[in-house]
Amino acid sequence: MADRRSRILAVVKACVFDLDGVLVDSEPVWEEVRRAFVAEHGGTWQPDTQSRLMGMSTAEWGAYLHELGVRMPPAEIARGVVGRMAARYRDGVPLMPGAVEAVRRLAERNTLGLASSSPRTLIDVVLDAADLEVCFAATVSTEEVARGKPAPDGYLEAARRLDVDPRGCVAVEDSSNGLRSADAAGMHVIAVPHPRYPPAPDALALAWRVLPNLDALTPELLS
Repeated sequence: MADRRSRILAVVKACVFDLDGVLVDSEPVWEEVRRAFVAEHGGTWQPDTQSRLMGMSTAEWGAYLHELGVRMPPAEIARGVVGRMAARYRDGVPLMPGAVEAVRRLAERNTLGLASSSPRTLIDVVLDAADLEVCFAATVSTEEVARGKPAPDGYLEAARRLDVDPRGCVAVEDSSNGLRSADAAGMHVIAVPHPRYPPAPDALALAWRVLPNLDALTPELLS
């Protein structure tokens, strides 16, 4: 198989963004909130818990936290954690540097979608707070598909809602499971690694391009 970094993308039909870790510096908040929730309800946080959680759908991580010993049904766990996340976001959404500018810059010349592991309520809160709703032609929460990342379901659904072939899409991701998900969907993946939660080397190797930050994400890169 040819090196993904050398593959030519002839025509970009759409660019599909991840949310957590790409547009919002939310992974530290998710870790803090879920770690505290697990501790408060009798569970045990494991060394690999945060990396395993990244990309899971709400139902999946609710079940996983239950497996860690949280003495509540998975759906109740999810409601409790999401409620705490929404409260934190109401105090201010921690946008990644250059996130708003990158989205608006690309939206001027490209069709944009979003495929996120966040629940729909949090996606809507973030896009409303950042005034970015109008930039996206379609948004997908992995709550709305059968499987979360690293399965390709969220990205495939985003392409379906955009009415484009996934092979003509570029995805912007940061995490190991996100990179694997977009690649499995057949998209060309641009990796913008999070400094605190870098992707695994094998996942990063799936990237078509690796950028140091969102300032480097330009329409010219996709043209």
